[in-house]
Amino acid sequence: MIRGWKSSPGAHKVQPGRRHKGEFRAISRGIPGTRLAIHLTLRPSPGLILTVFFVAQVFDGLLTYAAVAVLGVAGEGNALLAAGMAAVGTGPTLVVAKTVASACGLWLHVQGCYAVLGALTGLYLFGAITPWLVVFHNL
Repeated sequence: MIRGWKSSPGAHKVQPGRRHKGEFRAISRGIPGTRLAIHLTLRPSPGLILTVFFVAQVFDGLLTYAAVAVLGVAGEGNALLAAGMAAVGTGPTLVVAKTVASACGLWLHVQGCYAVLGALTGLYLFGAITPWLVVFHNL
């Protein structure tokens, strides 16, 4: 058995086409008489999604702070954040913005909206962090 995987009773008797959440299927391929438990749904846990969301918020905040330090407030594409940075400073604006975003992510997690939280996490990774990395790469 693979470490961390559990075999459900009668997993080898599962009918083809009938799959349920968290179900394992024992398959025998390769060497006759051997079985391997395969987890049918490989999804990240809600806790992992929330953790990656929080880490993405931290990295987005750090990269935004560094970019604004190099490029100035004009380097920030979000007009609301740019106005806040001009009024009270880069640090306080980003702390408030990332705290609000993290609180909203936590609220989504508590409400059970894991798919929305996962989509937002992907959006941050590819729509916020990656562009900053490209900007720094081209400096």
